Amino acid sequence: MKKIMEVQKKLLPDLLSVMQKRYEILRYIRLMQPIGRRSLSGSLGLSERVLRSEVDFLKKQNLLNVSVAGMTLTPEGEALTKELEEIMKEVSGLTVLEAGIEEKLGISKVVVVPGDSDQSPWVKKEMGRACVNTMRRRFHEQNIIAVAGGTTVSCVAEMMTPDAKNRNLLFVPARGGLGEKVQNQSNSICASMAEKASGDYRLLHIPDQLSHESYQSMIAEPSIKEVISLIKNSSMVIHGIGDAKMMAERRKTAPEDMVKIESGLAVAEAFGYYFDQSGAVVHKVQTVGMQLADLEKIECVIAVAGGASKAKAIRAYLKKAPHTILITDEGAAKELIRE
Repeated sequence: MKKIMEVQKKLLPDLLSVMQKRYEILRYIRLMQPIGRRSLSGSLGLSERVLRSEVDFLKKQNLLNVSVAGMTLTPEGEALTKELEEIMKEVSGLTVLEAGIEEKLGISKVVVVPGDSDQSPWVKKEMGRACVNTMRRRFHEQNIIAVAGGTTVSCVAEMMTPDAKNRNLLFVPARGGLGEKVQNQSNSICASMAEKASGDYRLLHIPDQLSHESYQSMIAEPSIKEVISLIKNSSMVIHGIGDAKMMAERRKTAPEDMVKIESGLAVAEAFGYYFDQSGAVVHKVQTVGMQLADLEKIECVIAVAGGASKAKAIRAYLKKAPHTILITDEGAAKELIRE
């Protein structure tokens, strides 16, 4: 296949560019369906005239359905888009990019999806779908999946589908709530993911950040104790990687702690830990749920983070957690290679 692609690049370069364009259209419709032509045109940066021509072609090939509600993929379109995935990764150089990051960061597995979520927020859905595929390949008969919060992890829940092998899936929140939008909190994402995967779930009704006294009191509660035990005995963890300053602001961090974070030149945050560029912890928040030390005994840890602006945060965090599987996008991947 690789040799055929190389020959095509030399003899039929236009063929590859047309194939890439049509694949992009199919890929975007798969993520956003049903979607109108005007919305699709704006999102992909194609003129309505060019898009109309492409849509007519794909419809004639029985790859698209067009209705009043918008465009959707036919079963044949879904199957073809899935088949094209690995081929297009080869063509666009993403496979080489993945291998380069694995070697440079010293981690075992990197999955890179096309696009930059800083520029195109819908790319987060593509990362979500890639994460779901990665999860499925690593499920056992019995699974406890700890799920963190955040907009990117919420896209993983959005793209989740029932497990074809009907394995036992129990979802738990990796930590308490941050007091942010409900749809981005661990509890909400955990429940949504379980519902879409036809699994079960437990919730942790407790704030993420507590004083030492409150923390000791609340973790003694039997119901909370049970959920924390499940979290710490998870077989899989799904989490994002945050920008340090942004996460500190979302947590409404006290001024004295904000000074510590800024003076320590923190660039990344995960599980209440703030990391500098070398991966050293410069500040730690007393949080309920998953702790950094717990990750060492968990079989599968998947971090989902993308956008060129997140590259420094991703690099810093992975210095502390090298056994993590990284799901990222092209924007962040190119920055990671360039740094």
